Amino acid sequence: MKVLSDTIQLHSKGEGDIIDMTMQLSNIVKESKIINGTLTIFVSGSTAAVTTIEYEPGLVHDFPEMLSRIVPKDIEYEHDNTWHDGNGHSHVRSSLIGPSITIPIIRGKLTLGVWQQVVFLEMDTRSRNRTVILQMIGE
Repeated sequence: MKVLSDTIQLHSKGEGDIIDMTMQLSNIVKESKIINGTLTIFVSGSTAAVTTIEYEPGLVHDFPEMLSRIVPKDIEYEHDNTWHDGNGHSHVRSSLIGPSITIPIIRGKLTLGVWQQVVFLEMDTRSRNRTVILQMIGE
């Protein structure tokens, strides 16, 4: 069994930016030559998240709108009272979605559904440079 680690560098536009990483991930898995195993995708940072969606214009619009309904910007957050940085909602939103996912690799490919893409979600109020950490385990 082998363990391989890699990273993807991303530059986000700021809050609400959704970046499709599926093709990059698929290429990295292919180059790894792992036939059966898992890929864990983890974003380093407390105001970003990783998940899967159908990456199409409607959902790219709907997903941030859904987060704003569940975790509104315009309420009081103790984080903001402490740090005065205005991104308390960003921290709550990113922890709600989560910083990582794990996807099985079978026959050398990610086992994603036909309409399922892996996306990075920027929750912070400003553009950011982000590191997405990848770890593959398999044979």
